[in-house]
Amino acid sequence: MMILLNSNKMFFFFILIFSTMISISSNSWMGCWIGLEINLLSFIPLINNSNNLLMSEASLKYFLIQSIASINFLFSILLKLILLKNFEINILISILMNSSMMTKMGSAPFHFWFPNIIEGMSWLNCFILMTWQKITPMILLSYYFNKNFLMLIMMLNTIIGAIGGINQISLRKLMSFSSINNLGWMMSSILISENLWILYFSMYSFLISIMCIMFYILNMYFINQLFIYNMNFFMKFMIFMNFLSLGGLPPFLGFFPKWMIINFMIMNKIYIIAFIFMMMSLITLFFYIRIIYSCILFNYMKLKWFKINIKNNFFFIILFNSFISIMGMIFSTLYFM
Repeated sequence: MMILLNSNKMFFFFILIFSTMISISSNSWMGCWIGLEINLLSFIPLINNSNNLLMSEASLKYFLIQSIASINFLFSILLKLILLKNFEINILISILMNSSMMTKMGSAPFHFWFPNIIEGMSWLNCFILMTWQKITPMILLSYYFNKNFLMLIMMLNTIIGAIGGINQISLRKLMSFSSINNLGWMMSSILISENLWILYFSMYSFLISIMCIMFYILNMYFINQLFIYNMNFFMKFMIFMNFLSLGGLPPFLGFFPKWMIINFMIMNKIYIIAFIFMMMSLITLFFYIRIIYSCILFNYMKLKWFKINIKNNFFFIILFNSFISIMGMIFSTLYFM
């Protein structure tokens, strides 16, 4: 909400959007690199807040990590230009370029910075980092990838994203590990087709936006706040539904793109990856259900000093989004008509 009130932040926000357009519409690798650099320099002022030391620290960490990834990307571009005809070197260059893109979007095994930086951000910045900041690296990855390397990485993403979230009490860290898990699914969708990736990414962004808006309104950062706060049962029920949708449980909207990916894998006899993906989804659902359990069944009266009042327009947005999330699977069957 601060972006709409602050002209400087609004300016950097628009540059952030245009830099992504520069990268994905560029016809040379150098153009892509320039777009990535503009993107980095426009996102840092959005994170930074002189009143909050955690945000300042997050912006500095983000700058350092992204700079290393950019140097790696630039180095691999120059190597590609110099050693164009050598096939063995080309494989190495593709892995180098893929690694730099994976570092940029916080993919495993280059994910260690991602939960730490998200922990020091506001919910709006978390939303931008988990969604918009993944568009450029993902599309650049689809231009030039090493298939075997990418298949290994997407399995690693789903496993680390699922196991890393089990022991978390911070909602921001939990959402970041969920994002790493979903990144594995996104990579598999981009290997299948770009249209499927657009579908998966748009649905994932929609579901994450609901969660971030809810937590922003309720000013929640930790799991225990869900049962300490005196919340309306209907609000709790909507959080419950959206978490299940984000976890990919049928018949919710979040299951639809996952269903399409699993269907493709089974048709192409890629059973091992499909099995790993499904098992890891069960683990993510486990830690979502654990939050829901603490939210709905625990009733901790000791600290309930105040009641949360949500403004009507926010409540309407959440209600509408939740309705689409819950009814989405029914609507999505029209896709097969």
